[in-house]
Amino acid sequence: MNLLKTRSKLFTLAIIILFLTTLLWAENGNDAITLGKTVTIKSEILDQERQMLVYLPDGYEGAATEYPVLYLLDGGSHFLHVSGVVQFLSSRGLMPQTIVVAIKNIDRNKDFLPTNIERVPTSGGAENFLKFISDELIPYIEDNFRTTPYRILVGHSYGGTFTTYAFLEKPDTFDSYIAISPYLHWDEQLLVTKAETVLPSSYGKNKYFYMTLGDEPPYIPAIDKFVSLIEAKSPKNLEFTYIQMIKETHGSIPHLTVYYGLEKLYGDWNLPQAKYEEGLAAIDDHYKNISDKFNYDIETPEYVINMLGYNYLLKEEYENAIEVFQENINRFPASANVYDSLGEAYENNEQYELAQKNYAKACELVKEDDPNSSVFKKNLERMQKIFAD
Repeated sequence: MNLLKTRSKLFTLAIIILFLTTLLWAENGNDAITLGKTVTIKSEILDQERQMLVYLPDGYEGAATEYPVLYLLDGGSHFLHVSGVVQFLSSRGLMPQTIVVAIKNIDRNKDFLPTNIERVPTSGGAENFLKFISDELIPYIEDNFRTTPYRILVGHSYGGTFTTYAFLEKPDTFDSYIAISPYLHWDEQLLVTKAETVLPSSYGKNKYFYMTLGDEPPYIPAIDKFVSLIEAKSPKNLEFTYIQMIKETHGSIPHLTVYYGLEKLYGDWNLPQAKYEEGLAAIDDHYKNISDKFNYDIETPEYVINMLGYNYLLKEEYENAIEVFQENINRFPASANVYDSLGEAYENNEQYELAQKNYAKACELVKEDDPNSSVFKKNLERMQKIFAD
């Protein structure tokens, strides 16, 4: 990896996150701003209340879509920049829109470390913390939010230790694991020893494990042993990547890791431009193929079908555009935007009565706080004026 480019990209991403922060905050009328919501649940397993910060994708409230979930450790520290990366990549079609559930800390030594050693008195609660996540937190999130059966776990430092522990102890709890500078020399390299005995020859469904390390020499021996074990066993259906970013520090590496880790995980998510020329059937086939990789049904997104329709519209192939927009309505009947797009196609085809009908439906469905609301209303008013004249 070109280290100069890495530094440059880090700076660029920092600027992007600052910019996205401005875009993501939603005003509530009282000059207050929010990026997500706080959720508190009473854990019987941990015998304490636990607080999570939850980021919901743009358009969540007005859609019926289900979303993958990224569970983030050290949530209070990493919620803002990780949510920004998720929003940035998903807004450009490089990954799916994703819910972020950031778990705030109470005692990270207790929660993240699998055994107790004397110099860290509260350590050793990882088993209970994993049970809390699998038996209480995940069911709560899946009962209260619209989720797909795809989960990602992200952890840094001791959080990376826990991420590795979860991968070895209960691998089916998550589908993908991102471990950032994991402290694998904990308790005389306990997890390395564990990996020797529990790594299977094959996983029942596809798994992804992405591990990074900065300029952190004490971490290297244990991580090198762990990497060697993974590579030697080479379990079937596991995509494993280890990257050492030698110009990054323990503090600077989390942001880059999340960006590159998600970018690699979803490397074939982005729809090739050529598919738009091949039509909707080819586009549907693309999403069927990535459904097989991610182990759940992934529908062709509304915005992709809309882009196909506008591709026809720009080429003045109005009948094709109308057909595609009508199909988008069949698939996403609760969306205001799909009716507005169909209205635009009818208007360009000089079918003004049908254009007005669809613009009116868009205005009926759109929420007042939707940034497109004023555009939809102007489109309807333009058609009404044609008939008034």
